[in-house]
Amino acid sequence: MTLSNQPKWLSIIGVGAGGLNTLIPAARAAIAEAEIVFGAPRQLELVAGAIRGVAHPWPTPFDAEFHAVRNARDAGKKVCVLASGDPFYFGVGASLSRHISADEFAVFPAPSSLSFAAARLGWALQSVAVVSLLVSTVSVLRGFLQRGARILILAPNGSKPAEVARYLVSQGFGDSVVHVLENLDADCEAIYHAKADEIGDREFASLNVIALEIRSTEQARILPLAGALEDDCFEHDGQITKQEIRALTLTALAPKRGDLLWDVGAGSGSVGISWLLADPSLRAIAIEKHPDRVARIRRNASQLGVPALSVIEGNVNDQLQYLPTPQAIFIGGGGSQAEVMHSCEQRLAVGGRLVANGVTLEMQAILQAQHQRLGGRLTRIAIEHAGNLGNMSCWRPALPVVQWVWVKGHTR
Repeated sequence: MTLSNQPKWLSIIGVGAGGLNTLIPAARAAIAEAEIVFGAPRQLELVAGAIRGVAHPWPTPFDAEFHAVRNARDAGKKVCVLASGDPFYFGVGASLSRHISADEFAVFPAPSSLSFAAARLGWALQSVAVVSLLVSTVSVLRGFLQRGARILILAPNGSKPAEVARYLVSQGFGDSVVHVLENLDADCEAIYHAKADEIGDREFASLNVIALEIRSTEQARILPLAGALEDDCFEHDGQITKQEIRALTLTALAPKRGDLLWDVGAGSGSVGISWLLADPSLRAIAIEKHPDRVARIRRNASQLGVPALSVIEGNVNDQLQYLPTPQAIFIGGGGSQAEVMHSCEQRLAVGGRLVANGVTLEMQAILQAQHQRLGGRLTRIAIEHAGNLGNMSCWRPALPVVQWVWVKGHTR
């Protein structure tokens, strides 16, 4: 299938700080021909000289469903939507395309603020991590804090650079260099450079991009890019899938891009958090009935840089019926009831993986029965650590874990 070359009712135009002077003639013509021009007040002001139709500022709060744009289409209007820089790089174009087919619009991109930032700093954009703090908290940076990393951050306001700097200091990265690039490509463009521990509470221009060069101190704890985090990375009350077992569990869960995990009886949230750290496209829901553990899971998720972990408090069986279909399920502390196992089995997507760990004889009996009924793989995992025995050393075994792995729809 090819996209239509017919005239489009919608134009999406990237606008830089230079306004009309930076637009190609076709983009200027699209603005002039539009009966309605949507955009932020600042964008509408930048191109005001070309607007012949009605200027329509975005509503507050922002309408993520774009009802006004779609209503204009249904009324047969010719429409223009203004975006900052590249509409499809953290821009409004990507959001619009979820509601309007690509063959209905023409796009006129401009360099993004991130492109300008990389150009000013001489950074290769393809080697830089990009993070948006427009809707996320600064804790989402945690997994990106690697020695020597370069990070570009889209900031929502002038106080965010100082907040980012304070976060870096709190995590042991106070020696990192922070560049704040204000009003990029405008006449009032300015660039500020300082170490994170030197910024304090300084306020910056509301239009800014934050660039970080990560340098760690001895106090910094850098999260590993592979394997399982050490147990003491998590706040817990003993209800935690231990590091070695967690590594084997994640391998068994086999996360794939965009997959949703249910972490059933989540305890400290260690499995769900580790799942999310594997790739930013992954999603996870932690279900836990104990309020103190729910609060602990949320703290762990924030501290370890995955604030997007969804945490649901309540009885497991009462909650599962309302949740979206998962591609993977892990059953830990909530799996000692056979009805929980049955509910998870029913709700799992075809081709999805269910992984359950059992320490108690009761849970192990359930897993053995599931294996006999449905097949899959049943494994007994025994871990031993070296420990002291008087003035000598010996192997001290941890409690063995029985793990059942089942793929829905596979034959025995």
